[in-house]
Amino acid sequence: MKINEVTEIIKVFSKKTIGNDAQVIQVTKEDDGWLARVVVFEESAFIKSVGLSTNVQDRNIYEIKLNDELKVVSYSREKGTQSE
Repeated sequence: MKINEVTEIIKVFSKKTIGNDAQVIQVTKEDDGWLARVVVFEESAFIKSVGLSTNVQDRNIYEIKLNDELKVVSYSREKGTQSE
């Protein structure tokens, strides 16, 4: 399996699941599959909560795990990655 194939699967998954384009910043082969980290720019949760209209975005990093068959088995946003 090539890293380029894994990267494309990660990008498609991110677009469908998170809803934004993702920049893949890390792909690592592990014993039981693959681990990837991506950067996604999303509408600022804080700005949205106070009802302001702006283009401010949070920079979030997500960790995505795939098994050896390249099926996503988990994903999560890393804590503390939103811009402040």
